[in-house]
This record gives sequence, C-alpha cells and structure tokens, in this order.
Amino acid sequence: MNLTLKVWRQSGPEDKGRFESHEIEDVSEDSSFLEMMDQLNELLLSKGIEPVSFDHDCREGICGMCSLNINGFAHGPEDSTTTCQLHMRKFEDGDVITIEPFRARAFPVVRDLIVDRSSFDKIIQAGGYISARTGSAPDGNALPIPKADSDKAMDAAACIGCGACVASCKNASAMLFTSAKAGHLNLLPQGKAEKDKRVVDMVSAMDNAGFGNCRNYGECSAACPKDISLDFIAKLNRDHAKAKLKKLFS
Repeated sequence: MNLTLKVWRQSGPEDKGRFESHEIEDVSEDSSFLEMMDQLNELLLSKGIEPVSFDHDCREGICGMCSLNINGFAHGPEDSTTTCQLHMRKFEDGDVITIEPFRARAFPVVRDLIVDRSSFDKIIQAGGYISARTGSAPDGNALPIPKADSDKAMDAAACIGCGACVASCKNASAMLFTSAKAGHLNLLPQGKAEKDKRVVDMVSAMDNAGFGNCRNYGECSAACPKDISLDFIAKLNRDHAKAKLKKLFS
C-alpha cells in the first residue's frame, strides 16, 4: 500500500516543532506500525534526511515504550493494542496517517516522537515498595490469598506504564496508572502495612508532577492496551479518602 505520513518533528524540548509530510510506497499490510516507521527512516536516510526518532524496545506489546498518537488515538485505532502490535492491515491504501507524540505537560517532548515519562517513575518511587521482610522465596501456599484478591492484583499489575491513559485524557490525568500501581500492592497482604501512606504519597507525587484531574469519562480505560478497569480509580479514591481521614483523626 502507498501512504502519506504526517509526522511530528521536533529537534528538542525548546523547539517549536512542526509536521512533515512524507510519501511512502509498497508498505506491506502484514508489517507492524513500527516496521513501517523503520521503512520510513530508511527512505529518509537514502534522501539524506534526519530519521524520525521514536521509542521502542521489546516490540512484543510488553514494555510500553512504543507510545505514539496515531490519527488522534493513543497507540492507534485498534483496541487493547500497543503501537508495536498494530499492523498496517488496519489502514487502507492511500490513507493519510498523522503521527504525534503523547501530549501532556508532564510528558515533555525530548525529540520528535519521544517523550520523557520519568514522571511515572516518581509516582512509583513514592509508594512502590513494601517494608515487610521477605527473605528467601516462601512456599507458594505459606500465605493464603483469596483468589478474588490475587486476580484483581494481577489485573492491576498488568499495567505497562505506557502513558496511553494520560494521552487520551483531556486533562492528562494519570489516575488510571496511579490506581493500578497502588492497587496491585494494596490488594496483597505484603502491601497492607504501607497502604495508607502509599496512596497519599503516590497521589501527591502525581499532582506534583503536573498531571491533571480525573474526569471519570473513561477515555483512559478505553485507550489502555491492557484494559485496566476504572474500578481501580474508584478504589484509589476510597483508599485515599480513608487514609486522609485516619491521618486527620489520629
């Protein structure tokens, strides 16, 4: 297929940035979106043009590095899919595809399609730990955990921190990410000791990083490649309110 790509180019955080249009031919419908981007960069190099910078790592839908806004959708038009797992068969011959970085104040552009998502690291650092001594690996049945709790914890732990929730939210909220990271620790016995402090610290880190407020419209969950549920946001709000009240009356 032949395509027209409108790609965001920005040489650095202080550069104003602009769109560039490029024609690309003979794109296989079986190639992934990132393979198509590789093909574009080979074309640009052959013309003596600086290739487009974009993030990628595993290309297996696991790491979340491949975050791109494609035609206005975080990760593109296919639900529950990362950019690297999006295939060109989702597009038609002659399509115009607009490719941008994730847009959020807390995700400043580094170069072209690459953004700095270290603000997510700060949220995790604020509460992603437990003080319970674990020692060597315990027997799998030594600490019984209700299956409903373990299943919910695993659902939360599926979050890969790609930032699609932030990119899809009009307020650039990180509530889905924060609630998932807090939730998978708070649901398990090992995380109970720091539960109250964890939710307060992680929400404070989220606010300090410059993320917006949650609107509860659900764009975040719809864009999430791992289908993280809005239920985790509701749980985080409840846990945060209880933690603040405990601190107030303690």
